[in-house]
Amino acid sequence: MKISEFDYSLPENLIAQNPIEPRDSSRLMIIDRTTGKFEHRIFRDLPHYLSWGDCLVLNDTRVLPARLRGYKAKTKGKVEVLLLQRVEDRKWEALVKPGRKLPPGVDLIFGDGLLLGHIEERLPGGGRIISFECQGDFKEVLNRIGEVPLPPYIHETLEDKERYQTIYARREESIAAPTAGLHFTPSLLKDLERKGVRFVFVTLQVELDTFRPVRVENVEEHKIHSEYFQLSQASAELINRTINEGKRVIAVGTTSARTLETVAVRSPNPESPGSMGRKWRVGAGKGWTELFIYPGFDFKIVDALITNFHLPKSTTLILVSAFAGRDLIIRAYREAIDRGYRFLSFGDAMLIL
Repeated sequence: MKISEFDYSLPENLIAQNPIEPRDSSRLMIIDRTTGKFEHRIFRDLPHYLSWGDCLVLNDTRVLPARLRGYKAKTKGKVEVLLLQRVEDRKWEALVKPGRKLPPGVDLIFGDGLLLGHIEERLPGGGRIISFECQGDFKEVLNRIGEVPLPPYIHETLEDKERYQTIYARREESIAAPTAGLHFTPSLLKDLERKGVRFVFVTLQVELDTFRPVRVENVEEHKIHSEYFQLSQASAELINRTINEGKRVIAVGTTSARTLETVAVRSPNPESPGSMGRKWRVGAGKGWTELFIYPGFDFKIVDALITNFHLPKSTTLILVSAFAGRDLIIRAYREAIDRGYRFLSFGDAMLIL
């Protein structure tokens, strides 16, 4: 299939520049895959669409203050570094600016000397391998001098940095937020809990590929960036119990959906098909996933999906199209644009049933 099938015209004024307050006052489009009909609600109305025993799967990753501003040790020229992925304890793959003036061998200074960097290697894609030195714990220093890297399409200053974190974020490893979770508030979680909705946490480190459009003409030829995931035994058992009881597994965000489908395993009990008649469960585990979900993919675990509105030609839009059908999603996006929904990280959400 062609990447042009996942393109649409996004008006710039609909790209949300700031988060709405309170978090759960964002708009929520309900999409019924069976009827093809839409409803337009507010995110705090979510409990009306969930039932006792349903399981919400949330990504508990936390965004690293991964943007570093400093200067070259010799020339004092300004530099900017965006940490992408840890290679070793104090060695990272990173993007650098200005790229042409930062070859291997250059020493860098950040935070008036609190953190020192040395460029060790230039990677084929233009990135760098940088080793760091500091007194004390590296992450503590990073939290003191680093900045949370907002997506490139957000041009406004974010006054409260915690607004680019979910309220349940715990594991500080990502360079971008799992944005579908930004809509949840403590009161909304309590409302869902009172209704008997279960909560399970998974971890998937969100990497830069979230913001990169697919460059190849044929979607199937795209190679997605690998991301680290983790699913505990306790979480796996609760998800499987939900399936065994015929209740729904609802992924909060495309990152949770990818994690669930990555850890899908054949049921050891074929006589118990579970939710939606499927004979699949999940297995605890951790590692790296390069699972690229596009139309034609057979979803084995996810019954419903909460997600934001995504960039044209993005892997996230392609995943959502795989779940709900490309034609239905493009129609939903057109209606969202006509109704003035807010798009992307700080924008509104949809619940696909």
